[in-house]
Amino acid sequence: MKKYMIIGAVLISGMIFAQEIKPKLEAVGQKVKATYYFENGKVQQEGFFKDGKLEGTWIAYDVNGNKKSIGEYSNGQKTGKWFFWNAETLSEVDYSQSRIASVKNWKQDALVNRN
Repeated sequence: MKKYMIIGAVLISGMIFAQEIKPKLEAVGQKVKATYYFENGKVQQEGFFKDGKLEGTWIAYDVNGNKKSIGEYSNGQKTGKWFFWNAETLSEVDYSQSRIASVKNWKQDALVNRN
């Protein structure tokens, strides 16, 4: 019963995303792995839910398949270091209880490969 409630919560939260392709949901132990897609079929974001809340590593991609962000959730809250890539910078954002604790930015010439 608990798994059905989790999957239901994931499905409802998935409807928030404006997309044509349905998310792929699969049970992995006590978690539900969710993968959301762009209209072109490429992965938009992927991560896990536990008890209806975001949990563990979440990764977001741009429409070309390049990473846009990667970070951790704990009990539905952003936690630890998150990395955000754009055309010119890499930003490292340190979260504590879903609040920004610090931000560091690097210019394009110092970026690491995001693939």
